[in-house]
Amino acid sequence: MSEPLDAAIEEKVRKSFAKQSMMKSIGAQLNSVEMGHVVISAPILDGFRQQQDFGHGGLIFSLGDTAAGFAALSVMPFNQEVLTVEVKINLLAPATGRLIATGRVIKSGKRLVIVAADVASISDEGTQTPVAVLQGTMIPVNI
Repeated sequence: MSEPLDAAIEEKVRKSFAKQSMMKSIGAQLNSVEMGHVVISAPILDGFRQQQDFGHGGLIFSLGDTAAGFAALSVMPFNQEVLTVEVKINLLAPATGRLIATGRVIKSGKRLVIVAADVASISDEGTQTPVAVLQGTMIPVNI
């Protein structure tokens, strides 16, 4: 069980997510926000498919990076935001159906926040298939 999230921090995370025009473009939704843990979902829209009709790797990366980044933001003081420093991705399977990205904080420090995300596709029947794992580093920035 995660520790309770301060209401002001949750509101900051939700407002920041709402400002992301890319997430709007891909139809993403912020499903849940907890301390160090965020879940985002999105459909695979026609404009975000690759030539074999699977979800594009860029879409998968964007969802995972965003989930991990907002997980990091959830552990930051109110006067800080985060930026991605680097992210590694392993693509595991073709993406079909709807995507769900779960971001989490591995270790939070004053200078760097180590994060990870898992991205899965969900079929119409509800079956989840892991499609990617990401690990990266976020940096706190004062606002």
